[in-house]
Amino acid sequence: MEEWLWALIGLMALGIVALLVKICFLQKAAREIETAFADRLITDTNTLIDISSGDRAMRSLANAVNVQLRKLRAQRLRFTQGDLELKNAVTNVSHDLRTPLTAICGYLDLLEREEKSERVGRYLEIIGSQTERLKRLTEELFRYSVILSSEEKKEKAPVAVGSVLEESVAAFYTALKERGIVPKIQMPQDKVIRTLDRSALSRVFSNLLNNAVQYSDGDLEITLSEAGEITFTNTASGLNEVQIGKLFDRFYTVETAGKSTGLGLAIAKTLMEQMNGKISAKYENGKLSFCIVLPNA
Repeated sequence: MEEWLWALIGLMALGIVALLVKICFLQKAAREIETAFADRLITDTNTLIDISSGDRAMRSLANAVNVQLRKLRAQRLRFTQGDLELKNAVTNVSHDLRTPLTAICGYLDLLEREEKSERVGRYLEIIGSQTERLKRLTEELFRYSVILSSEEKKEKAPVAVGSVLEESVAAFYTALKERGIVPKIQMPQDKVIRTLDRSALSRVFSNLLNNAVQYSDGDLEITLSEAGEITFTNTASGLNEVQIGKLFDRFYTVETAGKSTGLGLAIAKTLMEQMNGKISAKYENGKLSFCIVLPNA
C-alpha cells in the first residue's frame, strides 16, 4: 500500500513540475508578445510578432495580435497620407491667397487717394482693417503650414542663447516702447550655449515678445538661467486657467478684437518640439509666465 502511495505522490510531483514548466513557458511567451507588441507600436516596420513557444493557444494569441497590428498599420498609413495631403493643401491655399490679397490692398490704397464722402471713407477704413487682418492670418497660416509639413531636419549648430535673446528684444524695442514696456532682463555672466536652430529659436522669442506687446499690462520680465531655462513673465489681468490651457491651441485668441491670428504660440510650441525642447504656460497671482526648457545637447 505504501508503495502505491509513494508512486502516486511521485506522479503528482512530476505533474506539478510539468505544470510549473508549462507555466514558465507560457509566461515567457506572454512577455515576448508584450515586448514585441510595444516595439511594433513605436517602430515603423512591417515585421510581425513571432514567439519561441510552440503552445497552440499562445501562437493563436500572437496571430490575433498580428491581425490587429496589420489593421493599425493600414489606418496609420491612411492617417499619415491624409495629414500630409491636408498640410500641403493648406500651404498651397494660403500661398495662393497672397496674390489676390496683395491686389485688394493695392486697390484699397488707390481708393484712399480718391475723393470720397465721410461714410465711404469709414467703410474703406473698415475694409482696410479687415483686409490687413486677413493678410496677417494668411501669412501666419502659410508659415505654420510650412513648419508642419517640412520633413527636413532643423539645421542645428552651437548657439549663444543670450545673444539671440538680446537681438530679439532689440528688434521689438519700438513696439515695446509704444506700449510703455521696459523689459527687465536677467542673464548669467557665462554664455549659455545650446545646439539649436538659430532662426527657429529667434522666431520663438519673437512670438513670445509679440504676445507680451499685445496682452501685457505694461511690464515684462525675461530670465535666462544657466540650466537653459527662459521665462517670459508679464502681468495679464482678466485671464483664467481655462484660457491658459488653450493658449497653444491653433487659432485661439484671448480677445476677439483681431489683434492676433492665434497661431503665434502654436508656432512657438511646434518649433520647440522640433528642437527637442519644451514650452509651457502658467498663470499665478495675475501674472502670465511662459517657460522654455532648452535641450541639454
